Amino acid sequence: MVVMVNYVPLNTPVEAPRASAAQILPRDYGLPAGGLPAGGLPAGGLPAARRRRPLFAGIDLGTNNCRMLVGTPSGAGFQVLDSFSRVVRLGEGLYDTGNLSDVAMDRALAALAICADRARRWGPEAESGRLVMRAIATEACRQAENGPEFLARARDITGLPLEIISPREEAELAVESCASLICAGGSRRALLFDIGGGSTEIAWVRVNGGCAPELIGFVSIPVGVVTLSERCADACFTEAGYSSVVRDVGMLLRPFEAVHRIGQEIRQGKVMMVGTSGTVTTLAGVSLKLDRYRRGAIDGATLTRTQVDEALVEARLLGREGLSRHPCIGADRVDFVLPGCAIFAAIHELWQTPELTVADRGLREGMLMRLMRANPPARRGFHSL
Repeated sequence: MVVMVNYVPLNTPVEAPRASAAQILPRDYGLPAGGLPAGGLPAGGLPAARRRRPLFAGIDLGTNNCRMLVGTPSGAGFQVLDSFSRVVRLGEGLYDTGNLSDVAMDRALAALAICADRARRWGPEAESGRLVMRAIATEACRQAENGPEFLARARDITGLPLEIISPREEAELAVESCASLICAGGSRRALLFDIGGGSTEIAWVRVNGGCAPELIGFVSIPVGVVTLSERCADACFTEAGYSSVVRDVGMLLRPFEAVHRIGQEIRQGKVMMVGTSGTVTTLAGVSLKLDRYRRGAIDGATLTRTQVDEALVEARLLGREGLSRHPCIGADRVDFVLPGCAIFAAIHELWQTPELTVADRGLREGMLMRLMRANPPARRGFHSL
């Protein structure tokens, strides 16, 4: 049985787990050696002694990807049992037409059907036969005129409780997922950014003495790697075009800086910058000279400004062919890399923190942390919020 949950606490501080950053790294996620099998762990494949635990699932339908995560509480965090990700390019053509295309919706529906099937297979393994789940959609469905219609159709076909979340909650979930990293940084403030497919969220966070990050302010700008790749991907391969995109994105960020005076806080010290997106993790892979992408080497890594600058330059020098051959990128992501770099470069230039903390985690992890907190051990079995 799958219990569907709509849970949107928009005005409460994000509660961090009482843990060091290491407690949410891959070894504590419980990933098998070498990562998950290509098809995830089958529902019947767990040892009998480990079955019938409280299970939680989060599904994130974004502008470019559809992702699912299934986990069970473990210490102050959770252990990953199953993970799924597929490029669906739901926002393809949205900038030009204002609507989700039939082809893009079909790709997304196919991925969502896989998520629904996995949820059904995990249900019998859960405590009381119940898998508590949340499924969200973000910028593409927020912007598209036919977004609500598409989600209604997706709910009917798959049975998933898909809902469109606000930009504020998107920022909150990103903070939630990175709470342990933020708390381990020893800073008074944190500036977190998430470069998505259709938008980029910036969160300005207060780190309280009790290690409970609190959202001070946020901004969502309507540019992401998919929207920029459709508007100016080729331009990003030229010096003038790239610089123009960086300048334009910077202009979108300046009103947020004017309100919160983040630059002044950075100059006074004790401000931590955290980046959570494919762009940032890719740049970290480039900077660390990885022969293949390894989450364990990326999540929680710290890059100096010099390392960031060098990685940005290297990504641009690689060109289209070099990017397609890079082991941390690949041909299917070439068009997104430099638009993402341009967005990041604008953030990096405006807010000049001495270091960047890289987070390979996002909305799925944030959803799982919230669901587990909303269903503590004493309440599991009721499953109503």
